[in-house]
Amino acid sequence: MSSTDAMTARKTAATRLAIGLAQGIALFLLQKADESKAWPATVPMLYAPLLVCALMVPMIPLAALSAMRRAALIAWTVLATGLTAVLAVHAAWTGAEPQRLGAGPLSPPIFIAAAALLFIAHHLVQPADAARKPVAPYADYFDLAFTNLIRLFLSLAFTGAFWLLLFLAGALFKLIGVQAIQKLIGETAFAFPATGLMFAAAVHMAVQLTEARAGLVRGVRTVGLTLLAWLSPLMVVIAGGFLATLPFTGLAPLWGTKAAASLLLSAAAALIILVNAAYQDGVEPPSTIPRWAARIAGLLLIPIVILAAYALWLRVDQYGLTPDRVVAGAYLVVAIGFTIGYAIAALRPGPWMKTLEPTNLIMAALSVLLLLALFTPIADPARLSVESQVKRLEGAKVTAAKFDFQFLRFDSGRYGRLALDRLKAHPDAEVARRAGEAAASTEKRYAASEARPNFKAMAVYPVGKTLPKSFTTQDWSKPSGSNCTGAAMQCPALIADVDADGRDEVLLAEGDRLKVFSEGADHTWSLTAIAMAGCESYDLETWMKGGPPALGEPVTRRDLILDGRRLSLQPASKDCQASGAAAAPPRDGGVNPDKK
Repeated sequence: MSSTDAMTARKTAATRLAIGLAQGIALFLLQKADESKAWPATVPMLYAPLLVCALMVPMIPLAALSAMRRAALIAWTVLATGLTAVLAVHAAWTGAEPQRLGAGPLSPPIFIAAAALLFIAHHLVQPADAARKPVAPYADYFDLAFTNLIRLFLSLAFTGAFWLLLFLAGALFKLIGVQAIQKLIGETAFAFPATGLMFAAAVHMAVQLTEARAGLVRGVRTVGLTLLAWLSPLMVVIAGGFLATLPFTGLAPLWGTKAAASLLLSAAAALIILVNAAYQDGVEPPSTIPRWAARIAGLLLIPIVILAAYALWLRVDQYGLTPDRVVAGAYLVVAIGFTIGYAIAALRPGPWMKTLEPTNLIMAALSVLLLLALFTPIADPARLSVESQVKRLEGAKVTAAKFDFQFLRFDSGRYGRLALDRLKAHPDAEVARRAGEAAASTEKRYAASEARPNFKAMAVYPVGKTLPKSFTTQDWSKPSGSNCTGAAMQCPALIADVDADGRDEVLLAEGDRLKVFSEGADHTWSLTAIAMAGCESYDLETWMKGGPPALGEPVTRRDLILDGRRLSLQPASKDCQASGAAAAPPRDGGVNPDKK
């Protein structure tokens, strides 16, 4: 390496490290603003683009710093920032309410969408810049996309290993009474900048490594994709067998799943991925079996996508649009584009499936446009769904009693809330009343059949015991005093007669305490007591597995009276120190036992 090349490499490394450090500091400042509810977190339309752009956009210069011309890289980074900001502002506008500041209005899909949009668009821009023309050779797109995926994996693994070593260091030094390292890594002022810096360093090393070992990277990629391509014959047999069986079973079982469109689109996605695994960069055709399997897969896409389109149309025609159906419609548009291109590639004479190359590039560009549409007012799933559902209500396709006003209030953002405001003045008194009630509600209500714990998934102790039928069939839609009786909760349950009246109670493990439910004379279960050990941390379920519970001898106890309110004074159990049990994470839906 010449001295000029060495100097350029050092400048590139320093620039990447500076970008990573600046990203970490920016994210730390934004996190502190959100935590303290200070500016700019108090202005969601400003905070949202700052947060999403700070998280996503630096990936572009980190990845392409030494691969794109400086002017082109700056222009593309500015454009990417603008596109990301537009998505974030719209997400904040649709989700913002007076009490939701900082990152509150932002949901996970906006981050996924921004990452996907920038990844796809970047791998259309960089190869074109390198080739100095609007469309680069297909092999360049293919090579860059897979190389950057490998770089991303290596960078994330390196950053994860860095934090594992820091946690190990903290634990080791704690053994000898030095807690400074644990305190340091627990400070966000260190964590964010350190993570940004180490990730940037990892990206630089990954770029250097993959450039120096380009042949090795291509070899590993080719081996992996070739192995994957040999699954295409199996997928062709599965898809072909499914389609051949349909004339004998009919479509009723398929529609009965109520997930036909998503399953069929998943099958189409699998076929598309396996075709690309066989084609790779198109330089050399694969062996005979994967080659013919790819051709057949291109043709099998036609009936599968037609069935998916029909299934989606049936649901929309019967029940209108929902956000999930709008997103499925976007997937369907992409699937139709791939199907047309791959079917032509399979049937067209000449070089093996050459039409696949422009198809992939066109559909990549279309995917970027669809993401922009879905996360802006153009085709926002919430907006389209609200318009569809309100139109069904006003067109008398659904009655006010069966219309989901809670969807407008809680699940469709600002579009739904604006629709509720309009419906409050609806000429139909029933519609106006229900819209007003929904607009005034502060929490989503579930029907009695839905607002139930997940009793089937609850672990019941002692082994062999079951929850009483009157307990599982009770209406738990109203507050009971325990989070364990909320919708879909599955806290561990203990069956025991804790008051020695000859009838069992149900004890639900909620974090660090047991909520005791007793059955009254009217066969209604209610919260009657709370049991807790008073330990710093312990695993209730581990204790519950130890066998049937027993009752201790009655002891004299006094309560603490504060302002006329009675508080139970419970001494710490002598078994706490002896058990040495560490706090365990709660089951899905349980309550975190952290008492700090």
